[in-house]
Amino acid sequence: MTILGLTGSIGMGKSTVAAMFADAGVPVFDADAAVHRLQGPGGGLVAAIEARFPGTTGAQGVDRAALGQAVLGDDAAMRALEAIVHPAVRAEREAFLVRHHDSPLVVFDIPLLFETGGERDMDFVVVVSASAPVQRERVLARPGMTLARFEAIDSRQMRDTEKRAHADFVIPTDVPLDETRAAVLRVIACVRDGQGR
Repeated sequence: MTILGLTGSIGMGKSTVAAMFADAGVPVFDADAAVHRLQGPGGGLVAAIEARFPGTTGAQGVDRAALGQAVLGDDAAMRALEAIVHPAVRAEREAFLVRHHDSPLVVFDIPLLFETGGERDMDFVVVVSASAPVQRERVLARPGMTLARFEAIDSRQMRDTEKRAHADFVIPTDVPLDETRAAVLRVIACVRDGQGR
């Protein structure tokens, strides 16, 4: 089995590209979706997060806005949250691999792949990228997003230029969708042939 790490900074179009891999028949593990399940109603992380960050959960699970306020700009709090979340996501990822053990290729959709050193566990890394103006426009169009919040999130992420430099493949998303889809199919073909870069 070949494991392809898919990553990209906020607003780069990673979810769109992940869906294209899935449409092409490649199983995709979505780390963000796993976190949402674990933090949702009855989720396995709700109690631990409430214990460490009182008042950030309720009947609907973790209140992401309240939790964001509790950790944003506080490195120690962010590390404490990551210490709760990352092991649980790793366990979900292992279960995904067991379910798809007969697949020749799988994709791990992980937003902070480089930032957490996760690229070491991948056979190849794909970075999804768009120009800075396109990224900014996409992010600021999200409900509840502010410039200050975008800048705080962006500051915690490795620069896009650095991610591209460390990638085996770069998929552009500031082009027509057909071009992005063609790039996804080229990556699949190259990986199946055992080629990188």
